Amino acid sequence: MSWTCPRCQQPVFFAEKVSSLGKNWHRFCLKCERCHSILSPGGHAEHNGRPYCHKPCYGALFGPRGPPHMKTFTGETSLCPGCGEPVYFAEKVMSLGRNWHRPCLRCQRCHKTLTAGSHAEHDGVPYCHVPCYGYLFGPKGVNIGDVGCYIYDPVKIKFK
Repeated sequence: MSWTCPRCQQPVFFAEKVSSLGKNWHRFCLKCERCHSILSPGGHAEHNGRPYCHKPCYGALFGPRGPPHMKTFTGETSLCPGCGEPVYFAEKVMSLGRNWHRPCLRCQRCHKTLTAGSHAEHDGVPYCHVPCYGYLFGPKGVNIGDVGCYIYDPVKIKFK
């Protein structure tokens, strides 16, 4: 059995195939559309069904466009989305495709300091998984969200 490689349009046989983006490729045909570096299956980004390396190509082409950037001493351009100040290489934490100061990466709702890669996001804004993201954007129903089953009003006890 063989498939057709989406890059070179030649047959791909079982022993030589790598699967990515729902297609079967020759190992050396799975390349970044911009810089043509060889990609590993599942270890790359996708846009309109085409593969891109995460850095720098996908980020440069399709990443978030923030405020005007400022050159730092390392030649990188980055301003912290939390405070708007320059983020230098030694102090940066990468999250949501941007560089942050460690203390500036905080939950939008409760302001708890977050760890890069282990938090939720909604519309490019960081949230802690529990309780904030679930409370704001999770399913609503019994014991979840706005119902308030675990939020008890104080009971007034009258003594005689």
